[in-house]
Amino acid sequence: MNSLNFLEAMERRDYLKILDDMGREGVSALAAVTPKDTGTTASSWDYKVTIGDDYSQIAWINSNRNKDFEIAIGLQHGHGTGTGGYVRGIDYINPAMRKIFEDIVTKMWKVVTNS
Repeated sequence: MNSLNFLEAMERRDYLKILDDMGREGVSALAAVTPKDTGTTASSWDYKVTIGDDYSQIAWINSNRNKDFEIAIGLQHGHGTGTGGYVRGIDYINPAMRKIFEDIVTKMWKVVTNS
C-alpha cells in the first residue's frame, strides 16, 4: 500500500461518499424487510452519518413511535401488549444489514488501500 495515496484519499475524504451510499442502501434494505401492517414503520427508516475527529459512523434510525415505544425495536426484540400478552420478536434487522456491513468493509478497504 502506498502511504501517500492513503493519506491523500483520507484528506479528500473519499470515504464519506461510501458512508452516504451505504446509509441509503441500509435504509432500502431495512424498509424491504420490516414487517408491514400499515407500512408506517417500513417507510420510517433514515440514516445519519457522523464524522468525528477520530471516527466515522452510520446510524440507522426509525422514527415510528407510539408514545415513547420504538416500534421497529419492539418488532425486532418483542414486546408486551396492553392486555398483558407478549408478541415475540422477529430478527429482521440483523439479516438485512449483514450484507450492508460486509459491503462497507469491502468498499472502505478499497478506498483506504487505493485498490
